[in-house]
Amino acid sequence: MNEGRKKALNLLKTARGQIDGVIKMIEEDRYCVDISKQILAIQSLVKKANLNILDQHIKNCVTDAILEGKGEEKIEEVMNIIDKYLK
Repeated sequence: MNEGRKKALNLLKTARGQIDGVIKMIEEDRYCVDISKQILAIQSLVKKANLNILDQHIKNCVTDAILEGKGEEKIEEVMNIIDKYLK
């Protein structure tokens, strides 16, 4: 497993723990703004994990495909992800 994937995995595990915490907060009928802040923190972790995965994909898969003369398809895949990310 490369370094980018390790970072993404750790971020996602942290997010999973925070999700459990938010579920508990909701079950305990905690203050809505506090819950919302935690959800925003989770979203940030998931976005960072996604960027780590995309970074590794570009540095490895896309670069290899370009060197093999097959880069257009990989670039199109990344552009589709970026388009979804911006929505």
